[in-house]
Amino acid sequence: MLVAAGLLVLSYVSVLFNPAKVWFMAFFGLLFVPLAFLNIFLLLWALARRSGAVLIPLVGLLPSLLFIGSYFQWPSSSSTDTGEESIKLVSYNVGRFCSSRQGQKNGLECRDSIFSALAEEDADIICMQEFYTADIQECKRAIAKAFRGYNMEYYLFRSARGWFGNVTLSRFPIRGRDEIRFEKSANLALWTDCMIGNRSYRVYNCHLESYNISLPGIMNAVATDDREMLKEAGLKMRGSIVRRPQQIGKILQSIEDGPKDAFVCGDFNDNPVSYTYFRLSSGRHDSFRQSGSGFGASYSALWPLLRIDYVLCPSDVWAIGHRTPKLRYSDHYPVVAQFKL
Repeated sequence: MLVAAGLLVLSYVSVLFNPAKVWFMAFFGLLFVPLAFLNIFLLLWALARRSGAVLIPLVGLLPSLLFIGSYFQWPSSSSTDTGEESIKLVSYNVGRFCSSRQGQKNGLECRDSIFSALAEEDADIICMQEFYTADIQECKRAIAKAFRGYNMEYYLFRSARGWFGNVTLSRFPIRGRDEIRFEKSANLALWTDCMIGNRSYRVYNCHLESYNISLPGIMNAVATDDREMLKEAGLKMRGSIVRRPQQIGKILQSIEDGPKDAFVCGDFNDNPVSYTYFRLSSGRHDSFRQSGSGFGASYSALWPLLRIDYVLCPSDVWAIGHRTPKLRYSDHYPVVAQFKL
């Protein structure tokens, strides 16, 4: 019980440690959910035995009340119809349009299905990560057809197989844009200045470093005792953990240098009990914590444990709606957030 409670406490404090300097602390944050369940089991076990040791898991679990709201929210009966000016923002990692889980025959069919689903959301701002196209001109025509009335900004890396990157669509006039490229990484952040009414907001469309590992591959390596593969996976995870704080630093520096209030959204590739979330959400509201309902998980694997996609808004803006529609066109689910300005 002491060990389990101690590990859970380490997961709480892990958000304060920069993984670029103390990389192993990030693992405790990743283990927050299973460690919380372990302590709940021990709490119930101690209660059943009427043991005085029940205080150990109880005390260990109390701080989790500060974090659980980032994973689960009780349903609310409040309405999103406020009668005031509001905007809807969608963030979606489209997974390079390579999913076939809803019967798409190829990437173009998957792309068109995603475009149709996003167009039906009728959002004011759409941020897409892991965007892919083999023909950039054809893709521009497809976007113009599917999203009439939107302004488009994008940054795509060119490779031998096509173009990869982030795309932002906005119904509002765009007064400026730039990309934030990360060292030794194909990931990036794209910001756009959107004129909403008589006020300008900066929208950061982020795709931070992923772990670049396969969960089925890891499970197979464990089952077959493939130590080389496990070692390689460990090195990849450590590299990602170390790079992500550097990427966060660039984004935060850009926000600090910018004169405008900022929305920060996208695929952070990290859970809510992490240095990544702690830093980027500081001084901003999380749309899920303010207006979400049920589980906030945005990644289909191990649902409902993994929430890695977010929409964060300035402190003077209030989220009045948050959904994660269970679309199966990508390994991620879109995050649909609505805000009262």
